[in-house]
Amino acid sequence: MAAIRWTLQAADDLEAIAEYIAADSEQYAHLLVTDVLAAIDRAALFPSAGRIVPETNTPNIREILLGNYRIIYRIKEKVIEILTIYHSARLLDVTRLQ
Repeated sequence: MAAIRWTLQAADDLEAIAEYIAADSEQYAHLLVTDVLAAIDRAALFPSAGRIVPETNTPNIREILLGNYRIIYRIKEKVIEILTIYHSARLLDVTRLQ
């Protein structure tokens, strides 16, 4: 199992998404956060299972699609680094993957 490391960007993304959803439903915000964390735990078990991010075409930058969100991470030896959590309707700003 790979270790999980969050970037500040990704942590801020998840918090902002949860706050936005919680304005309408705290329950759905909690469910989304739980689902995101579970997806990241699965990625730690199988880091290469995520698809390569098409905008970068870099083998070590992968993503998990979860509902309307893209969980983008980088594989670094025995660590997966969560880079950003992004709404799939928006164009991906690749500078967020630094």
